[in-house]
Amino acid sequence: MDPDGVRRPSGEVHGWRQGMNQTLCGLALSRSRLSRFPHVSWADADPATGAHADAVAEVCPRCAAAMGVRRDSRPWTRHDPRP
Repeated sequence: MDPDGVRRPSGEVHGWRQGMNQTLCGLALSRSRLSRFPHVSWADADPATGAHADAVAEVCPRCAAAMGVRRDSRPWTRHDPRP
């Protein structure tokens, strides 16, 4: 909980889409005892840039890949193309 009384994710973070009963990496939410945070977007749960990620310790790499996050977080571009 933050000082305003809003729930925030903490610990290990997994990706989840609304209407699904499992994470993007295949963990069942009920069996894993994971909580849903539909009011927090995936970008806000990222510890590097997110606003709601103060207590996040680790982001699941498989869920991050499914959400489209790149390892270097920069798209590939060619600076000196061949003629």
